[in-house]
Parts: sequence; structure tokens; C-alpha cells
Amino acid sequence: MSVVRTAVLEVTYDIGGPANGLPLMLLHGWPDDVRGWRRSAGLLQARGWRTITPYLRGFGPTRFLSDAAIRDGRGVALAQDAIDLADALGLQAFAVAGHDWGARAAYTLAALFPQRVRAIAGIALAYQPRGAFNLPPFSQARRFWYQWFLALDGGPSALRADPKGFARIQWDTWSPPGWFDEGEFAATARSFENPDWVAITLHGYRSRWRSEPLDRRYNVLQDRLGDIETLSAATLMIQGAADLCNEPASSEGLDRFFTGAYQRVILDGVGHFPPREAPEAVAEAIDRHLRLT
Repeated sequence: MSVVRTAVLEVTYDIGGPANGLPLMLLHGWPDDVRGWRRSAGLLQARGWRTITPYLRGFGPTRFLSDAAIRDGRGVALAQDAIDLADALGLQAFAVAGHDWGARAAYTLAALFPQRVRAIAGIALAYQPRGAFNLPPFSQARRFWYQWFLALDGGPSALRADPKGFARIQWDTWSPPGWFDEGEFAATARSFENPDWVAITLHGYRSRWRSEPLDRRYNVLQDRLGDIETLSAATLMIQGAADLCNEPASSEGLDRFFTGAYQRVILDGVGHFPPREAPEAVAEAIDRHLRLT
């Protein structure tokens, strides 16, 4: 593990692969951590990529430098964290692959920092033009029960009472049975012991659907994002056909929002955690996509 300081965070990250390999930042999702990328990362490193996999704000050993900072979980904050990490590592241009929350950050990076991001891959989460959260159709809304639950007045206290239990429900229900074992969940769930995990989780979801305090340093980025509908970066979208969190229909028919190359890959029998459930297929698809850009 390595650590760097940015203006906001002390970021802990995994790094591996050839020292002269092209940089590829791997961003994990919720509720997950860098372990979700490890098998795919090893395969990508073997193909020559230099992978950088940070613990997102609020996860694992990554820490805020100031107790006074608002624990802002918006996609623009995650994207700025990635840029800050790249700056600390001296990376002028890099590729990004993100899963779930990491996918939102990847799309946001491509929208706001196109000069820094050479290509992206978004996994298990469709692109949302202008970063807008629109009320989903009934079929998707019922899958978003956890977001509605956290938006309730009593949601925060319930999450604080059993954060790992709340995360475990998602692991149990977002993919077909049998995709993980108890030891893997327990090892990953240690990241949810971060003192800011609950606050970042709550803000990340509650700020989508109701008014929440915002860190003003990211408001300019949020305003800019609201004006951006199309992405120019070469984009790969990987969707599990058996995803029980984000229905596959949510990522259909989005080609018009990409002025650069765009491909959508469907993985049969795979749920919401493709880098864990199908690491070989994910690594192969990402490697192929990046080599063509």
C-alpha cells in the first residue's frame, strides 16, 4: 500500500504493474473497496498496464485531513479526488475504469477533465447525461429501495446502527447466489469501519434525492457538469446481464451521448460486481478497449 496527501485527503492506494506501463486508474464501487479490483488488476498488470487503485473517500485507510470538511459523497468530489491523486503521482494523462460509484466518477472525469482522461470504462452503471438523477421507472425504483431507505428521516440512525449489515444485504441481493464467500465479505467490510464511511454513504445517496449540505469547493464542477450532455472520450460500458441492482435496460440506447468511440458489453450470468464475478472477461474487455483508443 502507498499513501499520498492531497488538499483534502490522505489517500491510500494499491499500485502495480510495469513501472513504464501506461497508467490505468481503477476506481471501486459501493459497498466495496480495492479488493474488488484485485483479480482484474493482476490480469491487466500482466498485459502491461500500470494500475493505481485508491480507496475512495470514506473507505478503508483513506482519511480526511480536516475534521471540519463536509463529508461530500457526490460524483464530482470523487472525480476531483482522482485528479488530485493523479497530480500527486505526476500523471498528466491516464485511463480510468470504474465500478459502480467508480463508474460515476469515471464518467464525471471524462466530462469535466477530457484533456486528462484518454479513455474510460464504466462498469454496472450507465452514463447519466449532465450528471442528473432522474426518477427511474417502477422496475428500477423497486431495486433502489436502499436509496429510498437512506433518504428517510430514520435512515441515518439505522445505517449507523449496523453499517456492515446494510452492506451485506446488497452483496446478498445484487448478484446471483454463490458469487462470494464469508471470508471475502469480512475482509472487504473492514473498509466500512472507516469513521467516515457512514457519512459518505449517507451523503452520496441522500444528496441525490433531497437537500443536503454541500462542500462548496465542488459546486463549480457540479455546475459545469450540468451543462455537459455528451462525452468525447472513448468509452466502454460493461453490464452484467443478471445485475439485480441496476437493471440492464438502464444502460440501453445511450450511444447518442458519445461523440467518441462507444461500446457496450453484456456479460451473461453476471450480476452487479463484474470485476469480482468475471475478472478475466472484465480485464480482457478493458485491455482490448484501451488498446484500440
